[in-house]
Amino acid sequence: MTSLVLEPLSTYRSYPPDEMVARARAFYEDIKRRRTVRDFSDRPVPREVIEYALLAAGTAPSGANLQPWHFTVITDQNIKRRIREEAEVEEREFYNGRAPQEWLDALAPLGTDERKPFVETAPVLIAIFGQRSSEGPDGRRVKNYYVPESVGIATGFLIASLHAAGLVTLTHTPNPMGFLNQICHRPESEKPYILLVVGYPAEDCTVPVHGGIKRPLEKIASWL
Repeated sequence: MTSLVLEPLSTYRSYPPDEMVARARAFYEDIKRRRTVRDFSDRPVPREVIEYALLAAGTAPSGANLQPWHFTVITDQNIKRRIREEAEVEEREFYNGRAPQEWLDALAPLGTDERKPFVETAPVLIAIFGQRSSEGPDGRRVKNYYVPESVGIATGFLIASLHAAGLVTLTHTPNPMGFLNQICHRPESEKPYILLVVGYPAEDCTVPVHGGIKRPLEKIASWL
């Protein structure tokens, strides 16, 4: 059994209460500008921006710090086209029989359908995989726990980081997504969770009016 090794917490920064509030407010004011978009420009994104955003995602907390995620970045146009083709196969089945009417009604105000041109237009796709097991320090495979939770938190970090850098994103989740394992050369032991579409908004980009309306604090939180 590995012995626990501790070190002093040296990275924490303390702020006066007024500055804490100001920082929290500033982050909120910035992040509330974030919108999910479907109209992307094909303008290239600097690779270093994506790299730093991925590093930020990699700092997310995870079960036992096993970091059960892998991010495959796709910029090759031929591969993006193939992903779009495979995604639209699943989307056609979803919209034409697989999805319950209640879910289709919920999606109706967004105007979405089986056509996903943004997958091919956007300059960057990031396929996000969850790893059911990892290689331990001794080289043995160990089971990962809390994989969906860990991947979800890391994805949130990634989206926030990309937004802070001036990019827009779309979380695309065709179901099932097993085709991503083959296209991205990832083992079957990894589960694709999200295809994150990344880039700049098109000049004529529009977003649903109601999509920017979020529930007020009293509707999403309570104090005990």
